[in-house]
Amino acid sequence: MQALLAVSRAIDAVNSRLGKWVSWLIVVVVIVSAGNATVRKLFDTSSNAWLELQWVMFSIIFLICSPWTLMSNEHIRIDIINSMFSKTTRNVIDVVGHVVFLLPLTIVMIVTGWPFFIASYSINEQSMNAGGLPQWPAKSLIVIGFTLLFFQGISELIKRIAVMRGLIPEPYDLSLNSAETEAERLLADVKTDN
Repeated sequence: MQALLAVSRAIDAVNSRLGKWVSWLIVVVVIVSAGNATVRKLFDTSSNAWLELQWVMFSIIFLICSPWTLMSNEHIRIDIINSMFSKTTRNVIDVVGHVVFLLPLTIVMIVTGWPFFIASYSINEQSMNAGGLPQWPAKSLIVIGFTLLFFQGISELIKRIAVMRGLIPEPYDLSLNSAETEAERLLADVKTDN
């Protein structure tokens, strides 16, 4: 199990670095969106490439940061119901959810997304809009994002099983956190990153 936990730590490290790096694209998306809107209003002109760049960057953020969000235990759940269960029950629910839903979904998305990307890449698919961007890089994000999410699902599965077997402590508190606790955690994260 220690070898699997080492694999889990490696997956976490990759997805954490990618997530933190890619999350900075949010600032870029805001700047591009504001700049595009300003140019459109002031000069009565627009660029399809800039508009498409916005949705490509949003896709990058969403697909590449999803594994990081899963690793941080920030994916949506029904907290009112979830908080009524014991930690053991919540871990069992997470294991079942990962095995029955998350991992099969990621496999389906990778298997169906790969030919979708290859077909687009092989013809160098371009936007149907004049001056638009190539489409295949955005389509590659489907495969990349869901592959990263698949591996993060494996990592979470390893950690949950290790917690249930008593091999590692709970990596995060699964109960509802107060705003103060969350703020303290975020502050500690910022301090450790610097």
